[in-house]
Parts: sequence; C-alpha cells; structure tokens
Amino acid sequence: MKPYEIKNMIIDDEFDGEESVTADFTHNYKDYSISFKKADLEIINTWVFENGSSLPANLSGTIIESIREDIKKRI
Repeated sequence: MKPYEIKNMIIDDEFDGEESVTADFTHNYKDYSISFKKADLEIINTWVFENGSSLPANLSGTIIESIREDIKKRI
C-alpha cells in the first residue's frame, strides 16, 4: 500500500506558457499539492495545506518519485 493517495489530478495547458500537471494528495493525514512540468515531470512547487493556509511542503524524495511514477502512468 502506498503512503499517500492521489485525490485529484489536473493537466493545465496554459500555466506560464508550459503544460503542467498538478496532483492533490493526502499523506500522513495532511493535504498536499505538487505541480510538475508536463514535458519532463520536473517539480514546479509543492504545498501542504494546514489551518486554512498553504505552506511550502518538504516531501521526501521517495514520495516525490512515487507520485511522479503514478502521474506518468496516468498521462
């Protein structure tokens, strides 16, 4: 079983002139969002949502790689 669950995924054709992919997921009972460039799945940003605010998230390389692989399969 994976340590996270992707809840939503959006492919945006108009983000800053490049296509991007954003995945919203839960991990350790917290809500996160991670955005990648669609072309090479390089990270654009990561956010954690706490107490009504969004803060930059510090995710492990293992989690990021696993999410990246899930996204590759879905697009």
